Amino acid sequence: MSNKIMIEKIKQAATILEEKDIDMWMIFARESSIMQDPTIEIVIGKNCTWQSAFIIDRKGKTTAIVGSLEEDNYKGNGQFDNVIGYLKSVKEPLVNFLKENKPNKIAINYSKNSVLADGLPYGLYLNLIEHLKGTGFEKKLVSSEEIVSALKGRKSNTEFLIMKDAVDKTLDIFDQVTKFIKPGVSEIEIGNYIKSIVKEKGYGLAWDEDHCPAVFTGPDAGSAHSGPTNKKVKKGHMVNIDFGIEYKGYCSDLQRTWYVLKDDETNAPEPVQKGFNVIRDAIQMVADKLKPGILGCEMDDIARSYVIQQGYEEYPHGLGHQVGRKVHDGGGGLLPRWERYGQTPYMRVEENQVYTIEPRVPVAGYGVSTLEEEVIVRKDGAEFISKPQKKLMLI
Repeated sequence: MSNKIMIEKIKQAATILEEKDIDMWMIFARESSIMQDPTIEIVIGKNCTWQSAFIIDRKGKTTAIVGSLEEDNYKGNGQFDNVIGYLKSVKEPLVNFLKENKPNKIAINYSKNSVLADGLPYGLYLNLIEHLKGTGFEKKLVSSEEIVSALKGRKSNTEFLIMKDAVDKTLDIFDQVTKFIKPGVSEIEIGNYIKSIVKEKGYGLAWDEDHCPAVFTGPDAGSAHSGPTNKKVKKGHMVNIDFGIEYKGYCSDLQRTWYVLKDDETNAPEPVQKGFNVIRDAIQMVADKLKPGILGCEMDDIARSYVIQQGYEEYPHGLGHQVGRKVHDGGGGLLPRWERYGQTPYMRVEENQVYTIEPRVPVAGYGVSTLEEEVIVRKDGAEFISKPQKKLMLI
């Protein structure tokens, strides 16, 4: 992440602390090149070796308390107003700093619901508690989940422009794939073709290479997160691809669907066209209602109920997730009220968050119909980042 973006995010963090009535956010870490807290890349940008405390307060003041040999690493880059080095133990400078600043609430990096805010290992947490024992500050620790969720979710304009570029480049690759798909090519060949373009362009893949891209053709396709196989495209197949790139530190995540015409066909059969239309329309229905303040689960309700009303089984996953530096980013999502998602379906949508919308339905005898679009939530509603696929592409 560029230093410019990190400074933007630090300023944003201070605003969030003020909003949440929390005095300090402290990222407590050690040997972060081995086990890195997910927030280090957002506001710190460098790994630490010894026990270290990186602190942002609600006024935007930043402090790094680090091992003495690492002081110079954190000076002069514009991120930290104050760098405090220690030799034998972080305890004394940390406690002294807290006593001087007298915070009533200190958010630290643990969470029950969000892995992105849960970067504090249990052993290191016990060390922190031991350092603070008897000071009273050990009783003022709270989860940083709300801070991290807001910070990761609310995209700055710089972040958004990079993400828009990543989406555009992904759509360009899909255009090239449309010319490559034909009867006789396998899922693996399509996947390798996409990866060859990614390599040539110097991009990264948005998730693990074994299923990025995920390619599916015809009936009895694999599960949504499975990798491409030797199965070959045939006439009468629906083909869909789930794919994203990593570009300048940010990810894209899109899906597109095609139909391979039989010799006597000029248009897709009615079941195929209906399956596509239902998914396309469900996405638009959600985009029309998505706005700041609404619950994520309410958006899933719209698409899920519509899919079921049209005679299909419900899709076996959430409607959408946030995207950012990771392909699954932020805190809440457009998720159903299922236990596996914890409290995240009940988190409210916020302005400048980026979400996918990605329902899917099986079309018996033909394959799977699925689309995935990216939208950014603006003050007055959702704005498509990706140009939506409105028509079924025919091969």
